[in-house]
Amino acid sequence: MDDTDMQTNPAAMSDETDQTPERAAIDSLWPVGHEESGYRKFLELLVTYGSVPFWAMIIYYAATQFWPRAKYGVLFLGGTLLLYIFSELPDAIADRDYFDVGALVGSAVVSAVTAGYLFLDFHRLYVTSLGHAQPHEYWIAVAFTLAIIYLTWRSFGVTFLAVVLIGIGYGLVGPWMPGVLSHGGLSATRTLRILVISIDGFFGFLNQLVAAWIALFLLFAGLLKTYGAFDLIFRIAVRSAKYIDSGIAQTAVIASAIIGSINGSQTANAGMTGSFTIPLMKDSGVSAESAGAIESVASTSGQVLPPVMGAGAFIMASLIMGITYIDVIIAGLIPAGILVVSIFLAVHYVAAPQIGPTDPTDHLDATLGNWAMAFESVKYGIPLFVLIYYLGIVQYTVMTSALYTAVSMIFMGVLIPVLRALTIDDRGVPKTLRIVAVQTVDGFREGIIVLAPVAIILAAINGVVDILMATAVPTAISLALMDLSGGVMLIAVILAMAISILMGLGMPTTAAYTVVALLIAPSLINQFFVPNLAAHFFVFYAAILAGLTPPIATTVAVAAGIAGGDFWGTAYESIKISLPLFILPFTFVYHPEILDGNLASPTLIAGGAAMVGAISMIHGINYRFPYGRIRTYLTRSGFFVVGVIAMVFPDRSVQFGAIAIVAILLAAHHMQKNTNVALPV
Repeated sequence: MDDTDMQTNPAAMSDETDQTPERAAIDSLWPVGHEESGYRKFLELLVTYGSVPFWAMIIYYAATQFWPRAKYGVLFLGGTLLLYIFSELPDAIADRDYFDVGALVGSAVVSAVTAGYLFLDFHRLYVTSLGHAQPHEYWIAVAFTLAIIYLTWRSFGVTFLAVVLIGIGYGLVGPWMPGVLSHGGLSATRTLRILVISIDGFFGFLNQLVAAWIALFLLFAGLLKTYGAFDLIFRIAVRSAKYIDSGIAQTAVIASAIIGSINGSQTANAGMTGSFTIPLMKDSGVSAESAGAIESVASTSGQVLPPVMGAGAFIMASLIMGITYIDVIIAGLIPAGILVVSIFLAVHYVAAPQIGPTDPTDHLDATLGNWAMAFESVKYGIPLFVLIYYLGIVQYTVMTSALYTAVSMIFMGVLIPVLRALTIDDRGVPKTLRIVAVQTVDGFREGIIVLAPVAIILAAINGVVDILMATAVPTAISLALMDLSGGVMLIAVILAMAISILMGLGMPTTAAYTVVALLIAPSLINQFFVPNLAAHFFVFYAAILAGLTPPIATTVAVAAGIAGGDFWGTAYESIKISLPLFILPFTFVYHPEILDGNLASPTLIAGGAAMVGAISMIHGINYRFPYGRIRTYLTRSGFFVVGVIAMVFPDRSVQFGAIAIVAILLAAHHMQKNTNVALPV
């Protein structure tokens, strides 16, 4: 048997094990044992095969745009909620949680009835009777609102439930609010019309954005997983360990950044990629806290990497007038480069001293020949090229580019295994086609699993945002921020960052950014005259920091749980590794030219200064200095302070001075390290 038959991808296990590749792939579609009861089999198969027509509808709409987008959004959200509920029911039944079972079944019925009613009577509700509703429609709206609230709580817990309830409640109790937060109040009927009946609210622009743009990228992510992209990334990263001491740890950075950029949630990404990167690092000698921290930071960094930027780029382009998606991506290139370099250096400093002598190939189930590696690289490289070509070069619409990317992934996911079967593998074509068909359907199911929580939380956020916009709360927040800061820019942006982190707690990237973009960014723009793009990048970066910031730090919590490490120790390590991420948003405010996306000298100078500052901070905080305690603290403080000044100080001459000091400090440290002279404290 050819050694390429044996891969780390669960859908392609060796024939020499108890499972054949065909059996393993089929088990991914029917992941139950013989002892499982019939309801579980039925519901899991319902989700798996129900995802096929669901994705067919999405692909058909992307290709034809047959319905108005709002009408399509209704059908999309209804289908997503049903498939999510069906996927959650088996565990609820197995746990004998009858309240949960009843609430899920009730939510399924309500979701189906509401989506069907709004879809079939779309023209009247959306056009001819806008602002009016019949009595029974209010009851439908009440039931659907309760269903969304319950599903939101079930997916994201009490913290986000409080956000939704407070947001909706604020619209109702406006006349009784104090000071600038007071408003005229919304009636219960108007609130229900905003949330459901007018096909805004839960079905509004964010839901339509997910349906038209983001969903296909999440399908792409699901297909990448089931076709075995993790295995290829894993192998490439492991091979890099031959050339760099921290190569094993860089696995997390590479895998999590790539996958995290697509799936839109750093917390979910930490669970997805961390399940194999964290054990790999621990087996190589990295401590549990360091391994969890590296995965946490890597998953978070993926949210700001072009071309998808955790799906936040799509929302940013839709919120800023006169800005296209390509503008957002180009603006994000230099900041992303700064972040990648600084995290790479930090991971090297942290992991290299801990990794013992090991053969990287020991972590592979089997070797992959050069021809097989070439086939697999083409398999994933062509869809990525399609994405970059149509999105960045030809500049097709996001929806069309996503459509071509997903379709090309399916095409290559079928073609490459067939070509391998005809050339280098000993597996026949019919057998290969059966396995690939199962992997494709499993990719559809995986896409639903990733998509559903994103769709639910953005639908809920859309409802809250529409309520808040109807009350003019952004103006109230602007006035409050101006009052608290006393008109001082530095105080205002520090407060804005703190609020953005607080509002982003427990939310995926898209939801966190949407909230702060609509509530905080206008304050920076209108009251402190920060450029639009700079203000939005500021709150975007700040919002994703919630996943790393204690005491909630959901991304850290997931990674620490997988690693078996202490939560606070993991959080501490993650902040050390990601420290420039906490400072970079201030660079956007004080040096917005860094986002110009060109090669003009102001952009390059701002980017270069920020890069030097980030490296200085990482070196000072993470490098293991061979000094005594006091001198080490002084050295770390020196690198940190001049790094911050180089990154954000408004005066260019002061930045140049800080850069010169960084160069002197690094040169002095390098000379001392080479002489191996231990100077006394």
